[in-house]
Amino acid sequence: MQRENAGESGPTRREYLAYAGVVGSGLLAGCTASGDGDSTETETTETAVTTSQPETETKTAEPESGYSVSMSPVGDVEFESPPEDAMVIFSHYADMAVALGKADTVNSLYAPSFAGPALDAFYSRLDGVSLEWDGLPDPLSNGVDKEMLYELDSDVHFIDPSYVVKNQDKWNTDDVAEIAENVGPWFGNYHSGLHDKPVSAYADDYQYYSLWELFEKVAAVYQEQERYEALRAVYDDMVRDIESSLPPESERPTAARVTLINGTFYAYKLNAPGFWHADTRPLGATDAFADVEWEGTWGMFDYETMLETDPDVILHLWGMSPGYYIDDIREEVANDPVGSQLSAIQNDRFFAGGVRFQGPLTNLFQLELTAKQLYPEQFGEWPGYSPGEPYPEIPEAEQLFDRQRVADIVNGDL
Repeated sequence: MQRENAGESGPTRREYLAYAGVVGSGLLAGCTASGDGDSTETETTETAVTTSQPETETKTAEPESGYSVSMSPVGDVEFESPPEDAMVIFSHYADMAVALGKADTVNSLYAPSFAGPALDAFYSRLDGVSLEWDGLPDPLSNGVDKEMLYELDSDVHFIDPSYVVKNQDKWNTDDVAEIAENVGPWFGNYHSGLHDKPVSAYADDYQYYSLWELFEKVAAVYQEQERYEALRAVYDDMVRDIESSLPPESERPTAARVTLINGTFYAYKLNAPGFWHADTRPLGATDAFADVEWEGTWGMFDYETMLETDPDVILHLWGMSPGYYIDDIREEVANDPVGSQLSAIQNDRFFAGGVRFQGPLTNLFQLELTAKQLYPEQFGEWPGYSPGEPYPEIPEAEQLFDRQRVADIVNGDL
């Protein structure tokens, strides 16, 4: 994977992007919304008079520019201008760029033919909002490759270096520093997804963020704080309305979030910390697997265990993505002699979930769809999802957020 003489044959250091602190020391507890690092602009005037040319010449010094944004574990990252090319692996960072009106900066995406259609399903309900994902290179097709990073020549890498060192072969902190020095800085926080442990090199003072805190930091990188604030207001209003309408805990259904792969159900916690649960935790359903402990990302269960647990509602992650379309998965479960006995199958409450790596726009839609799937009496019936089609049309009176308002914000009408 490592490129020979990469430091010599690769591009020279990007002058307008400076990297500061891979391991991150002196991290700020939270980045200010302005993201300008308290930078100031100064102007000086100098008058020069000569005997041969009595005119007065005024020279204005170039104003200081640049700003810094702090993110654990990379520390303070300095920028002289917003990125024009952004290397992305997981779709939540692509969704953040789209939300900030910067879709055209995204130059890569993990499994684009898988993640792209799911994002399209949501964006199709937002006028003028899209991501050109077709043709984007997949940075995980052969593992994160240093050669690819040099070729992409990105202004920023929206990747947690801890993820790369922990999950990719032949990467260490020296490789991370090389890419930061020769190409562009790293800016990502992967382990906030589940609050799992980073590698030891980044473990000191590693900080976990919510989805919207991460989005605020990315907005500061792009210098699009106004868009962030406007979208955050939509989100806050939506969550406030949802929480005020939830039924008492004793009346809430039991639910499980799973992905069925080759006859095994991979289960995820509903109410655990981490932004992977940003669309289920605010809804407070009773997690069917709340008392089941497992190590790692997910628990693995067979049909018999699922039937023993028998949740009222089953939310199938990736149910809007090719290969996992809900109609196919539901049919597979219903055709199994044990699966057919599940209450969620018999009561038609086996639903399509969205994407795991959700950004702010997908989070709004996924909160809405999950609220309807769990609490139809409070939020209206979920109309179902047709494979390959856009997110279903919801009557305006039953929408949990204003699509046009969100589209306007993304398109710059604040």
